[in-house]
Amino acid sequence: MRLFIAEDEAPARARLIESIARVAPGAQVAGTATSLREARAWLAAHPAPDLMLLDIQLADGLSLELFQNGSVSGPTIFVTAFDEFVLAAFQAQAVDYLLKPVDDTRLALAFERHARWRRHFAPADAAPLLASLRAPAQSTPQAPRYRQRIIGHQGAQSFALAMTDVACLVSVDKLGHAITFDGQRYLIDGTLAEAEPTLDPDRYFRVSRQVIVAASAIVRFRAAGKGRLLLDLRPAAIGEVVVSQERAAAFRDWLAR
Repeated sequence: MRLFIAEDEAPARARLIESIARVAPGAQVAGTATSLREARAWLAAHPAPDLMLLDIQLADGLSLELFQNGSVSGPTIFVTAFDEFVLAAFQAQAVDYLLKPVDDTRLALAFERHARWRRHFAPADAAPLLASLRAPAQSTPQAPRYRQRIIGHQGAQSFALAMTDVACLVSVDKLGHAITFDGQRYLIDGTLAEAEPTLDPDRYFRVSRQVIVAASAIVRFRAAGKGRLLLDLRPAAIGEVVVSQERAAAFRDWLAR
């Protein structure tokens, strides 16, 4: 069984590989990546792995983006420190969803679930069919279509908000809210984790678990110590908006596009 791992933290990646060696000694780690960009490049250049183990929050984005528009498919075990992406993960063909730190017993159960999946859906005589499904499509790829509007609620009233009017999305008490450039705040359906894959990544960036910000809402940013960045937004979001040290480099690259 050929495995592909995407994990941007070296200690976590090493622990995962050691755990795999203990619970699935016959498995081969065929490739690894530390970022969304590296994962895309490896998957495009190599035969599809039998199973992927992906951290969701990579340095330059969410690994869930790999599955948009059908560009990547295949059984996947998501390994993450966050529990908020469960729904989106299983929509992306997740075999299992493991929370860090992952112990051997839980990983072994995930591998057994994958083995049952293979026995049920991929018998040996289905190999030619699987190979054809994994082959890249010959049709001309279409540009991804991102969300143009989002429904916002204020009391008993609901509004179709154009995304060009949305300065940021924030999470308050696990509820999603949209803040428009005129300073209005609206409750939205679903969570930020569910909204994020539908947003244009050239216009929006998730700076933290609580905030997704539009580039045009950023007035300035400055160092906040320990490699973090403090953002000044217009209009202001709820509380201080801080980019972590782990996300700071990806944020700078995104803002400079």
